[in-house]
Amino acid sequence: MEKIIHDEKTGLHYELVGDYYYPCLKAPEAPKVGRFGMMYHDYLRNHKRVIYSGLMLSGELKEHIEDIDRQAEDMYFQLVDSMKQAEGITEQLKATNQMKWVRRMNSIRNRAEEIVKSEVLFI
Repeated sequence: MEKIIHDEKTGLHYELVGDYYYPCLKAPEAPKVGRFGMMYHDYLRNHKRVIYSGLMLSGELKEHIEDIDRQAEDMYFQLVDSMKQAEGITEQLKATNQMKWVRRMNSIRNRAEEIVKSEVLFI
């Protein structure tokens, strides 16, 4: 027979298993993020442990990482678009010389990613 009780002081629920009460704990939901959010999460966990622990203990880690991921993604796509316009990369170039278009787009994407990393993620 399982018995669950609620502790008013701590606000936790406890489940009776055998002769012992174990807290009913639920793992925090993992943030739904892209590559920038995963990079930022890894950076916080390995290099900014005090900030990471504080956010985790306050329950704000998931929202914080999702917010940084959104900011980074928005900045990345804006940078890519503005660099494409500034360098004259068009669909015409893609149609006439695909390899040149791929080289230039890869260069733009790499530069935009490095800017996002230095401006948003690794501060």
